[in-house]
Amino acid sequence: MKISDVRIKPLNDSGKLMAIASITIDSCFVVHDLKLIKSENGFFVVMPSKKMNDGQYKDVAHPLDTETRVYIQNCVIEAYMQTCANQANTPEEEK
Repeated sequence: MKISDVRIKPLNDSGKLMAIASITIDSCFVVHDLKLIKSENGFFVVMPSKKMNDGQYKDVAHPLDTETRVYIQNCVIEAYMQTCANQANTPEEEK
């Protein structure tokens, strides 16, 4: 499996929620609404989920093993950092 594209929408002033991401897997499958969260221990990614009738949330898409979860998380974090760096280097009139 290869993540062929990561789209990041940074969120300003939203507390711990830093960005919403979409990933494309092998140029043929897209997963939307991954959330990038900043915690005391760094960044982590929350998979897309829906609220159940009992008030709990259930993932609608998620990796089946730790290796894949770490790979997805690293790709999203790297894309977020690159997006932030690009925005910092963009002249104010172009933003």
